[in-house]
Amino acid sequence: MLNPTIAIPQTFKVTHEQFQQIAAVNRDLRLERTATGELIVMPPTGSETGNSNLDIEGQLWLWNRQSNLGKAFNSSTGFHLPNGADRSPDASWVKLERWQALTPKEREGFAPLCPDFVVELRSKSDNMEPLREKIREYMANGASLGWLIDRKNRKVEIYRLGRNVEILEHPTTVSGEDVLPGFILDLTEVWQ
Repeated sequence: MLNPTIAIPQTFKVTHEQFQQIAAVNRDLRLERTATGELIVMPPTGSETGNSNLDIEGQLWLWNRQSNLGKAFNSSTGFHLPNGADRSPDASWVKLERWQALTPKEREGFAPLCPDFVVELRSKSDNMEPLREKIREYMANGASLGWLIDRKNRKVEIYRLGRNVEILEHPTTVSGEDVLPGFILDLTEVWQ
């Protein structure tokens, strides 16, 4: 049975608790909620973007599996940020000690924290400004490092806590720096 199309009035606001209920009964939808309670329904990614995203997630997972410094998450994972928003980065990572400080119940749902590291991957049809706003929101909520990967223009915007944004043009790799020690993301497959 197909789910019906959802039409949401722009003034419609939901609480975090309502959002959790909506997300639980609509697992096939990609949903987010802004800090002001606006519900965002995101279309699925195209095949090329999905493949690139999986490559990024896989490299992060493998590095984390070897380093055992934290927990890596895919694009289906939601976080309840300190500002009240419920967001799902395309890939993310949380330091082990921060993850272990959560209760088992907090780990099951939308973890009540901002990841230490986040990645947003631009699809060819995405507008950059909403993605930049999302990365800035992560940084304002406690992320230490964020990457906005622009496949369309082969650029990576690097966001660091308390520093200006750095833009890399056509990089082949990008470093996790001191946040993800030893992690180097190979962008070869992402650019294809």
